Amino acid sequence: MILRVTLDTRARAGNLRLVFMQRTLQPELLDSLPPEHPDAQHSRRDLRLINRIMGNHRWFARTLPSLLRPGEQVLEIGSGTGELGVRLATKGVSVTGLDLCPRPRNWPANGGWESGDLRSFAGYDRFPVIIGNLIFHQFSPEDLAALGGKLRASARLIVACEPRRTRGHQALFAALAPVFGANRVTRHDGRVSIGAGFQAGELPEALGLDEQNWNYRCQITALGAYRMVAIRRT
Repeated sequence: MILRVTLDTRARAGNLRLVFMQRTLQPELLDSLPPEHPDAQHSRRDLRLINRIMGNHRWFARTLPSLLRPGEQVLEIGSGTGELGVRLATKGVSVTGLDLCPRPRNWPANGGWESGDLRSFAGYDRFPVIIGNLIFHQFSPEDLAALGGKLRASARLIVACEPRRTRGHQALFAALAPVFGANRVTRHDGRVSIGAGFQAGELPEALGLDEQNWNYRCQITALGAYRMVAIRRT
């Protein structure tokens, strides 16, 4: 059973009476490996297991369809090997993927694909719905602010699932990683990803989603997920 706790995201993280570990960015090993490298293939297998254990794709499949308006185009940033887009297709949601990687072979036939860097992508205005799974934490405050400026210009809905940043979840991951056979890349990148994750209202704040124009909520789970749903006020 997943424990879900909704934080009061109207308070800035620095004003909460909780002590959070400082957010730090470090390079992830997977990004430095060729796609066909055995360590990269093993790590992507580990990521599929991590998403399954944390229930990330199930959460998107439960949450997203009811929030969509008829005809809205959905863009998944950082689509990677395409598992989330494939899962959403089973719920009748057509997704366009955006990633540096080429279009996955199993990507839904009715889904589009854009190859490129999300920081320089020029087509955000075509997509009123933006989703991202384990991607926002990879970027600096400056990159998040710049990305937020692009999303605020045209997006109506932003849905994200990221790591929850606590030392306790780093310890939990270190304990569980050997159980599901995580390799050295995953063990390193998992620790780094959690250290770059979010707490409280940090992600909407980093994206510049002010309360006057956006209604957002952030949730955390016992297994270390940080989930944000942000809807533009009409």
